[in-house]
Amino acid sequence: AASKLEVSMPAVVEVEIGGTARIECNFYIPGNDSYTYIDWFYVSAGLGEDRVRLCHITDGEVLKEDTDYKERLSVGEDKALSISKVTMQDFRTFICQVGAGSSGVGENRTELRVYKVPETPEIEANPAGISVQSSDIPQIARCVSKNSFPPPNITWHKNGEQLQLQENQVKYTRTRESSGLYTVTSTMFAPVTREDRDSHYHCTVHYWLQGQRHALESQKVQITVFYPAEHLKLQVVPSSSLVKEGDNVKLVCESDGNPPPVFSFFKRELEDDWQDLSSLTEPDSGVLNLHGVNKSSSGLYRCQSLDLDDMTQLEKDVELVVNYIEGVHVKMEPSSPLWEGDSVTLSCDAHSPVALDYQWRDEKGKKVAEGNQLFLSNLTFETSNNFSCKVVAPSVPGLEQSKQVSVAVQGKPRIVAISSPLYVRQDEVVNLTCKAIAFPRPSVHWSVNGTAHEYVDNQHIASNLTVRVSHDLLRAGAMCRVSNELGVSEKHIQLLAQKTTPESQGVIIVAIIVAILVVAVLGAIIYFLHKKGKIPCGRAGKQDITRPEARKDKIVVEVKSDKLPEEAGLLQGANGEKRSAADQ
Repeated sequence: AASKLEVSMPAVVEVEIGGTARIECNFYIPGNDSYTYIDWFYVSAGLGEDRVRLCHITDGEVLKEDTDYKERLSVGEDKALSISKVTMQDFRTFICQVGAGSSGVGENRTELRVYKVPETPEIEANPAGISVQSSDIPQIARCVSKNSFPPPNITWHKNGEQLQLQENQVKYTRTRESSGLYTVTSTMFAPVTREDRDSHYHCTVHYWLQGQRHALESQKVQITVFYPAEHLKLQVVPSSSLVKEGDNVKLVCESDGNPPPVFSFFKRELEDDWQDLSSLTEPDSGVLNLHGVNKSSSGLYRCQSLDLDDMTQLEKDVELVVNYIEGVHVKMEPSSPLWEGDSVTLSCDAHSPVALDYQWRDEKGKKVAEGNQLFLSNLTFETSNNFSCKVVAPSVPGLEQSKQVSVAVQGKPRIVAISSPLYVRQDEVVNLTCKAIAFPRPSVHWSVNGTAHEYVDNQHIASNLTVRVSHDLLRAGAMCRVSNELGVSEKHIQLLAQKTTPESQGVIIVAIIVAILVVAVLGAIIYFLHKKGKIPCGRAGKQDITRPEARKDKIVVEVKSDKLPEEAGLLQGANGEKRSAADQ
């Protein structure tokens, strides 16, 4: 056990500005005697240790002295001193003195430390940019820490690592505001390299609290670094291997300098002659636009850069190849006139800097063969007379050309269809049809007079002759004669008289009965409506029911020779003019 009065207090008490500080005073009196008094003091600033008593405590009574703390201090039941609304001026030493009669007097002290946590630091990078060729050490960034007490320390970091800066690389200023709090500013200076264009910088504020070090970090910033170009890159867009005639092409020139240099474009015309293409360049860019390129656009192009800071120049060349297909032609062997039954070989050729494929198509667009040759055998008039050779460059999408050739098969006319035999009646009007094929185009002649109409489809020709059946025509028939300079073809059309059969008479009787029934039904309906009052009587209500005029246009039916005689006869009967009463 202790043999004398002992007073124990914490060495340091920390409190944030505006808070309440509580300073404890614990004591021991030998023999468990009670204290006589307790006095609280603070040590005023000055050269000596001047004490100023704050309060005097006796058994059951607290006497506050007339000081600046009078309204802010209080004493607890454990005799601890509390100070509210702490300010920076409270950063001082406080003493607790205990008197215990015969046990004497004892005291101890506590240092009250006041603090204010700083705000998050603000960082600002050099807004003007920094040149790697700067002769002076340039300013990188500035860091500001506001409203702290006591003033904190600031460190600098690059890409997450703390920088060990020399004295001439940091400028440090500390300002005490009217509030008593501190604003601390740190400015960092350092040389830069090209790689620093991707570097990130930040600052950290360090302060102490309750014996531990704390830190606040700023945001990370980047700086603009200026450096001359070391390399140029010149490329064709789209890729030069895919460029074809008619395309729009861009030549894109890029440098690794900042800011970008001034670009110029040239095209080599002769060995040492370069054509300036700057008029085709997009303003303030390294892009050369070439619209609708052709074969002559191929060649060597040059991009030239000029750095306005140190006037250095760099050059880069690229070869532009414009793919094309030209000289497409088709050769026909034999080239002499072709006749039915002949064979012919069509050969297609073209010139291009890339490999070519060949396709053959007929006049309907259908692919008939691949390869640069097309062999046609046993030619006829029906053989398609127009073929096209399509030349395609597989390695260059969209690059293709076509050439058309006409294969004309010559020969004398061949009659392919004729309306014979034809069943007719005397005095009716009929159509005689004759269809032929030939090349050169033939002419058609008839052995009888009538109105002829001709229709031409490719190498086919059809002639329709409208005639009235006479006794002589019925007896002799008609001759169709088709001719060109290579020959003549003739065919005879036989006309046969058509007779009324019992079957046809039965059909007519049935038709008459049906017509009578229809008229009877209509009459009954009209009578019923009249009784119901739906049809008004009188002069105004009279209606004329007249028979419509018979149609005067005739239907022309073409009957070919492969029809049965009976079918042909019925068709011609329906096609003819109004029959006589004897025929009916």
